Amino acid sequence: MWKDYSKSYIKNNRASSISIMAAALVATMFLSLLCSIAYNFWAYDVEQTILEEGDWQGRIVCESLSSDDLSMLCQFANVEKAAINEELSQKEKVVADVYFKNARTIYRDMPLIAAQLGLNKDSIHYNSLLLSRYFIHDPEDATPPMLLALYAVILIIVAVSLILIIRGSFELSMNARIHQFGIFSSIGATPRQIRTCLLQEAMALSILPMLIGSMSGILISYGVIKAVNFFASDVSGRHEAVFQYHPSIFAATVFISFVTVIFSAWIPARKLSRMTPLEAIRNTSGLLLKKKKHSRFLSCIFGMKGELAGNALKAQKKHLRISTLSLLLSFLGFSIMICFTTLADISTRYTYFERYQDVWDIMVTLKDTEISVFGLTDELQDISGIKDATVYQKAKALTFLPEGLQSDELSSLGGLESVSGTPNENGQFQVSAPIVILDDRGFLNFCSQIGITPSLDGAIVLNQIWDSINSNFRYKEYVPFVRENNQKTILYKNDKIVEIPVLSYTQKSPALREEYDNYALVHFIPLTMWNKTLGGVCEAESDSYIRIFSNGTANLTDLNALEQEIVRLVSEQYEIESENRIQERLSNDSLIQGMVMILGAFCVLLAIIGIANVFSNTLGFLRQRKREFAQYMSIGLTPQEMRKMFCIEAFAIAGKPLLITLLLTLLFVQFAVTASYLDPMVFWSEAPILPILIFAAAIVLFVALAYYIGGRRLLQCDLNETLRNDALI
Repeated sequence: MWKDYSKSYIKNNRASSISIMAAALVATMFLSLLCSIAYNFWAYDVEQTILEEGDWQGRIVCESLSSDDLSMLCQFANVEKAAINEELSQKEKVVADVYFKNARTIYRDMPLIAAQLGLNKDSIHYNSLLLSRYFIHDPEDATPPMLLALYAVILIIVAVSLILIIRGSFELSMNARIHQFGIFSSIGATPRQIRTCLLQEAMALSILPMLIGSMSGILISYGVIKAVNFFASDVSGRHEAVFQYHPSIFAATVFISFVTVIFSAWIPARKLSRMTPLEAIRNTSGLLLKKKKHSRFLSCIFGMKGELAGNALKAQKKHLRISTLSLLLSFLGFSIMICFTTLADISTRYTYFERYQDVWDIMVTLKDTEISVFGLTDELQDISGIKDATVYQKAKALTFLPEGLQSDELSSLGGLESVSGTPNENGQFQVSAPIVILDDRGFLNFCSQIGITPSLDGAIVLNQIWDSINSNFRYKEYVPFVRENNQKTILYKNDKIVEIPVLSYTQKSPALREEYDNYALVHFIPLTMWNKTLGGVCEAESDSYIRIFSNGTANLTDLNALEQEIVRLVSEQYEIESENRIQERLSNDSLIQGMVMILGAFCVLLAIIGIANVFSNTLGFLRQRKREFAQYMSIGLTPQEMRKMFCIEAFAIAGKPLLITLLLTLLFVQFAVTASYLDPMVFWSEAPILPILIFAAAIVLFVALAYYIGGRRLLQCDLNETLRNDALI
């Protein structure tokens, strides 16, 4: 009986059934999309970690490791394999990479292995970054990674949200049948039978949409990964993401969707089954209008029709809560996201591209190469199209300054104490002194640029410090760091001291794409002096760099051709990475565009959920609205006035999230612009007003469409007959 009744109801109430199926489809698709993208991002992160750090799990570093020791190491029950790392091993040390069958016990097994080999704990190392990606962390770590917990929290939040979304559709359908089930209950139907009937209907309507939604989420996530690869194809140092999927993800998605649907249907089914037969039969299935509450805003603007529309919205407030929240979150997320990306683009352009556009055209990074061993400087200068090429390397050092050496301007701002803290026992302040080692040709050119006699027998000191009191990081102003009467500078590193002459102090830095510390005394020295005096004292970074200017007005085609020629020359002898200024700008624009599209797609999906809920409420309340509007017609309300009521309701549903979003977006923009010290007119001249208006117009259009369809169906019915007809559907 119940099975036949359910089939009959589903067949004769297609609007309600479609509403439930659409809710299940959208909810499952969203859940599947989230799970699939999260899995692919995790897999990509693991791949990136392996490329950068290696796939080893444990590592043993010792002075010697015999073949017998290696064999004994491989005999441990949990050790899958162990091998000597020939690349890292040297004469004074041996490095062995260890792989485990069950890596979750690595933090317990590695100390035991070290003890068996007669080594101390300092000899063992862990690939902590890779292990953390598999949610394995050191039990002695007081702050373990919370990535797994974060994923679980996000999944729970999404599942709860989906339960609320689907629950609304089920509740609308079930509330429309309270009178019917009251009759069934009066003739002997038990609450359990009623619940079983409703849950069977829910599963019958949701199984196919859940499967389709799961597959749709997988396809959309595949498209997202392809879009990420497309927009990030020119990003230096990034490997291409490959779409991956695991059957366990599909099983988890379907299981969570199944539980979500069951729970969503069980909530209203339990409520309905617990009603007494008398309560159910007497229920009119109408809207519970709030007679004592008035919609002052709507009634003030639209009069009596606004009052009626406001009461109807209050009666549907509980059911419209999800749609209002979805529309609000989607529009707010889209508005803030697109405003944030606009701000980020402006900031990047001002602080990077426009700031350094006259400093470089092509940059080449020489991986693990010291400037002293690079021997292609002359060959670079001979390439047609290169105006200037400077090779440089960076190093770290410290200097100690007496208080009397600071400039008067710095003293007026608080002195060296505000920069480096208290002085040492000799009354000297420790100050960072980064070193930029220029090739001899580049250093001599720099000497000419600042107007001193070219020489390779000293350093040039960048004598400036950021005035953080009278300027901000966006528009920095500098004052002299030290007095310029000292002709020598003393540098320290690792308890080693070296004194070098100072050729000049300057407030102008060489044309390099470098950002120097705000409170450091930067030293520029020639390669000759580095090899002669500083090389054995200071610590240089492992990479060197080549900054290249091109001839004439550069365009993308010319720079690409020039970059290819440079790479062809240099890559034969050195491992390099290269980039050119115009392509870097295009890549940045492409990344921002891709981020907008991907995040915008999520916002659109949220909007679809909200709009689907509006459609569900509008079409699901059709029977209740028939009775409501039949009562209005009985007191003289015309069809034209009822259409106006629908327009007012659509205006209120779409307008409320839009108005709240605009206010919150303005507050966000004001805060972000103030925090970034950006001129407000710079942002407003490029504000993404048109995309925001288009998104808002789409929301208004679809909400209006939902009410148009519902109103048209309602007004085509015989409303007078509705007051008399209460037959089973």
